[in-house]
Amino acid sequence: MDSKRIRLVIADDHTIFRDGLHRLIDLEEEFEVVGQAADGAEAIAAVRQHQPDILLLDLAMPKMPGMEVLRELGQDQLSTRTILLTAAIERRQIIEALQLGAHGIVMKMSETQLLFKAIRTVVAGLYWVGLEPIADVAAYLREQDRLQAPIRARSSFGLTRRETEILGTIVAGLSNKEIALKFTLSEDTVKHHLTNIFDKVRVSSRLELALFAINNRLIES
Repeated sequence: MDSKRIRLVIADDHTIFRDGLHRLIDLEEEFEVVGQAADGAEAIAAVRQHQPDILLLDLAMPKMPGMEVLRELGQDQLSTRTILLTAAIERRQIIEALQLGAHGIVMKMSETQLLFKAIRTVVAGLYWVGLEPIADVAAYLREQDRLQAPIRARSSFGLTRRETEILGTIVAGLSNKEIALKFTLSEDTVKHHLTNIFDKVRVSSRLELALFAINNRLIES
């Protein structure tokens, strides 16, 4: 990231909160608010119009909830990174939000400087959840899933034993070359297995695959 100002859109249905946050952000020279939105539909329009670096998005938006905004914007493949602002959120919602493309989750009762730190962290390419930056999203979600009390029924999604083994290495962060060495396979064979896995669980990236595997308990913790 160069020295240019970080451009933001604020989306929240409470005018006092939205305007107050705008004024606080304006006090920071490195930030610039380029748009505001009072509901989910307006948030999508503002992001498409201004293409900001950061969208500060209220989770409980009228007309279109925050999760639906994330889902809709995810189809646009824009460079905007979204930080959810919320008064309360469950672990399951955190997992869903990250799967849908959120890069940060900040509680509304947090101090302003913590939000600013989260913004800087997300712009730098990391994730932020609650009170801390997250460098390894897959590891974080794996731990959250382990701590979650209810045990969900597991489904194999039609994966073979070898594909399930390879899936575990993706969650662990191994490269194709490392996977090939681990299982004594060629890299072309590994790529073939990954293509089959992507098709079966209907994801398009390794991060998506890792998050999907953790959320659906396709690998052992």
